[in-house]
Amino acid sequence: MTSVRNDERQGSHEIAAIICSPAMREVFHKAQRAARSNAVVLITGETGCGKEVIARAIHSFSLRCGKPWVDFSCAALPDQLLESELFGHEKGAFSGADSMKPGLFELAHGGTIFLDEIGELDPKMQVKLLRVLDGVPYYRLGGVRKVSVDVRIVAATNQNLEEASG
Repeated sequence: MTSVRNDERQGSHEIAAIICSPAMREVFHKAQRAARSNAVVLITGETGCGKEVIARAIHSFSLRCGKPWVDFSCAALPDQLLESELFGHEKGAFSGADSMKPGLFELAHGGTIFLDEIGELDPKMQVKLLRVLDGVPYYRLGGVRKVSVDVRIVAATNQNLEEASG
């Protein structure tokens, strides 16, 4: 049995896990290695296997650990609301948009955004997300000025995305 902890002196949130199997030790070591880069990470596995725990470990082990952690389930909202939630909107962008609202990417600026159930995203939203992954500034809904963010993206799915694509 091994206990894995990050160093609180780095200003990060404490993450402690008891790891009993060599396979889980290897997963945490991979999470530590992934945390050293700014690469986008995709975590796959069955429902309930601990994908969010691994995502939080990646954030906690990274240099972004003192910055925001924003998590979002891509399956939680209908497609029509996803764009506003992720990218934000300007006042008057649609009926009921009484004020400007920053999106989750803006709220995660400097830190990490965890997109759970990424396989549930509509293909049109995947295209918009791909542009953000490429570091391209985007517009809020109804916006006229581009928004630039510095965000580490960690995503998870229980689907086999290679099979789903084709």
